[in-house]
Amino acid sequence: MYIRDLKNTKGHISGLTGGEWHPKEKQTILTSSEDGSLRVWDVNDFKSQTQVIKPKLARPGRVAVTACTWGLDGKCMAGGLGNGSVQIWNIKSGWGSRPDIYIERAHKDGEDVSGLKFASDGFTLFSRSLDETLKVWDLRSTKTAVKVFSDLPNLYQQTNVALSPDENLILTGTSVEKGGSVGGILHLFDRRRLELVRKIGVSSQSVVCCLWHKRLNQILATTGDKKEGGTHILYDPALSERGALVCVGRAPRKKSVEDFEARPVIHHPHALPLFRDEPSRKRQREKARSDPIKSKRPDLPVTGPGHGGRVGSTKGSLLTQYLLKEGGLIKETWMEEDPREAILKYADVAAKDPKFIAPAYAQTQPKTIFASSDSDEEEKK
Repeated sequence: MYIRDLKNTKGHISGLTGGEWHPKEKQTILTSSEDGSLRVWDVNDFKSQTQVIKPKLARPGRVAVTACTWGLDGKCMAGGLGNGSVQIWNIKSGWGSRPDIYIERAHKDGEDVSGLKFASDGFTLFSRSLDETLKVWDLRSTKTAVKVFSDLPNLYQQTNVALSPDENLILTGTSVEKGGSVGGILHLFDRRRLELVRKIGVSSQSVVCCLWHKRLNQILATTGDKKEGGTHILYDPALSERGALVCVGRAPRKKSVEDFEARPVIHHPHALPLFRDEPSRKRQREKARSDPIKSKRPDLPVTGPGHGGRVGSTKGSLLTQYLLKEGGLIKETWMEEDPREAILKYADVAAKDPKFIAPAYAQTQPKTIFASSDSDEEEKK
């Protein structure tokens, strides 16, 4: 998390989102990642990448690259970002991260671009996004899309767009919406007329990826959800070759009692604690913060009568004062008493049993004469 410049790393520092082989060079591959970069690799030397591309951003930060693809001649590449933008780089001498074509709002802001595909003409690009659209772009004028196919539910970042071998048809799958009754559908659009020509219900699960194999002349569609998945093969008995036809004509082999198959053990880096991402503890901290015991929150002052062993409003600052008042040992009568009478009522006690100052001056102190109260003088008059 301390790495800022992605060009200084020997590889991606976050999960991969896509990868594609170079159409001409068998040893070259392009990858995209959540760390916000695209990288070109030579499979003969995986120690470091041959090129690092950091996409252009409207404001500083890091945005995941969610899709990548090569041009059919390998002279350009495209990347789709999590902010809905599409960027294209032409491969030439001295080329860098600055894109040659930048479509800032190719799709809705904040919606990932899940799939990209170039046509063989070099200037037509197809993009698929989580905003439930499939768009056709003419790279010679990118202000607006040539065609927008909407109402194509997409819940997966891997949902792609594909072309038929003759590039007359555009293929993409749709996801099953929560609570919906319609399953995964494979949509086929005519590229010349830019209209829907066919829908194929593949499965009750979402159709994520699709591919039209050139040699076999068969369509492969992957389906699934969070629990399970599968691969469906669509073929034509007359036009397709090999592939699924080899399996269709054969009866399944009967299992024998002696059959044994060891379950393979799959090791991947994220299974090790060293590479495993720690779960977010934000919710745990918020829950502990609201718990007065775990957060060790001081007791709040109690107003009104006490409860739970705590004293309520004491009308004083000390618990001792409260207990003495409640027991009748302290009586607050000073508001109703005369100050003079309150002092003189201790005169007889002080004369009979002096404690501090009076014994020291007992022989030399004159007799104390108190002035009579105003009320006595008024009575004499």
